[in-house]
Amino acid sequence: MRLLDAGAYGIICPMVNNRAECEQFISACRYPPAGERSYGPLRAMLYAGEDYYQHANDTISTIAMIETAAALDNLDNIMSVDGLDAIYIGPSDLSIALGHEPTLDPKAKVVLDAIDAIRDAAVRHGVQPGIHAAGGEGARAWREQGFRFIALAADSFYLAEGARPQLRDARA
Repeated sequence: MRLLDAGAYGIICPMVNNRAECEQFISACRYPPAGERSYGPLRAMLYAGEDYYQHANDTISTIAMIETAAALDNLDNIMSVDGLDAIYIGPSDLSIALGHEPTLDPKAKVVLDAIDAIRDAAVRHGVQPGIHAAGGEGARAWREQGFRFIALAADSFYLAEGARPQLRDARA
């Protein structure tokens, strides 16, 4: 709720494992009667406008991370929660949950099958499927497989990659 009051237009909730957790997440992002969010969007109103309250329930994106074995057992129950806009797969956590090393570029069949099942459930329920990718090539591949939003690595990764040649030159 504090992140929304600070002006976030979307929340990604990690480790959503079942319907009850998804419902609790959605409820925390919506004002009554649709949810239980408290009112205090002072910063959000600075750029969203004085009518923020009237539009917040319709404009805030709710994105549940599906990244555990428990979530895989509850895909249809999670995806059918009213108000869930999208799901987001963290391949590293999903890989760990399924007994493999963390990676943004999974190769294990069980992990790839799980990713397919998650995407298919999202599409079946009208929820936008999203995933994390290691880079541009991976992002293109996920897009071709039906993912509608894709995050690329992390800003800290790209900053470090850009700084490495400069540090190497400075140390030389």
